[in-house]
Amino acid sequence: MTTPIAAIILAAGMGTRMKSDLHKVLHPIAGRAMLLHLVDSFTTAGAKRQVVVVGARREQVEAAVTPLGATIAAQDEQLGTAHATLMAKQALTDFDGIVVVAFGDTPFLKPATIAAMAARLEAADAPRAVVLGFRPDDAKAYGRIVADAGGSITKMVEYKDASDAERAVDLCNSGVTAVRASDLWPLLERVGNDNAAGEYYLPDIVMLTIADGARAVVVETHPDEVVGINSRADLAYASERWQEARRTDMMAAGVTLVAPHTVWFAHDTVIGRDVTIEQNVIFGPGVRIADHATIHAFSHIEGATVGEHAEVGPYARLRPGAEMKAKSKVGNFVEMKKAVLGEGAKASHLTYLGDADVGAGANIGAGTITCNYDGFFKYRTVIGAGAFVGSNSALVAPVTIGDGAIVGAGSVVTQDVAADALALVRPAQSEKPGWARRFRDAMTAKKKTK
Repeated sequence: MTTPIAAIILAAGMGTRMKSDLHKVLHPIAGRAMLLHLVDSFTTAGAKRQVVVVGARREQVEAAVTPLGATIAAQDEQLGTAHATLMAKQALTDFDGIVVVAFGDTPFLKPATIAAMAARLEAADAPRAVVLGFRPDDAKAYGRIVADAGGSITKMVEYKDASDAERAVDLCNSGVTAVRASDLWPLLERVGNDNAAGEYYLPDIVMLTIADGARAVVVETHPDEVVGINSRADLAYASERWQEARRTDMMAAGVTLVAPHTVWFAHDTVIGRDVTIEQNVIFGPGVRIADHATIHAFSHIEGATVGEHAEVGPYARLRPGAEMKAKSKVGNFVEMKKAVLGEGAKASHLTYLGDADVGAGANIGAGTITCNYDGFFKYRTVIGAGAFVGSNSALVAPVTIGDGAIVGAGSVVTQDVAADALALVRPAQSEKPGWARRFRDAMTAKKKTK
């Protein structure tokens, strides 16, 4: 495939059914705005140019896509999909190649499908237009495609304008269309609005193509690839479908999911082979899990790296910047943030490690916290290799615990501890014989007088 591809992504609609201050196409699926899923697909497919057509809340969409190199085109009046597509003409006036028109609220279009549509446009029979079709279980109010057994289209019609016979057709129009730039703009200029909605419909360019004696063809795909999102319910459905597909891919790649339907991945989660993930685990963006690691139940991991044979949870939280080296372990109710846990090091329970470096083989006792924030600035704690920090200790940063040092339980450490030293930061234990009994007797007597 040598002909360049450009994308026109339509994202001008109000999205009123979402009932949100956030533009519809920016609502996230697996931790990434649905529009950016589509932008990523076109980038992977090799699109040289991407134009996003905006209208309502354009500043939100513009802020999301311009850092990725996309161009913005405005549709000030909502006059239909053909009119919206035409708004991209100026941005692509110097482009000579294949234009694929897609929709910002249909985020799952695959790079392979984009490539297949472009390749079909360049086939020997030289169709003028390629349309992406699908056959859903319930055709609902989708536009219909009437085509022969070879995929040549004889008619396309919006549901509002379809006859009963046409509505009985199960081949539906996703709206995704591929046309050469040299053909697209003249076709769009000819589209009229003599229809039930009084709008300029993008599918009409197919009917104009057929009327000119040229060919338009359909390429079919699975309904899940072209699921559209117009409401919160649609968003939940699409998110679940995405998760189901990702869970299947993970297990096929050698990941054990104990209860697959309870594990939620982010768009960029990377999991190695022979990793075991127990139930009710959530991955936020930016997670890398190496081979043979174990993620126990009810753990939440985001922006973190887990090394080979490491063990997380249950009920652990790894926040952005957390890094667990090989064979390290964090147990129940342990939280890490911008912290490195060295090879073989352990924080087995009830611990907070923030802005910390923990050396290889160190052992962090239950209830230990790194006091990293003074209300204004963050400070770092360094715990050396082989060090042992006793339970219920507070390490007030900035502070360094040397290699092999031991911090006694219940210590509040405010100064550096030398390597191999013992630090005890607590008052000496004293005992007053009989005091507790005398206290109880006195309090009991006082209570009886009231």
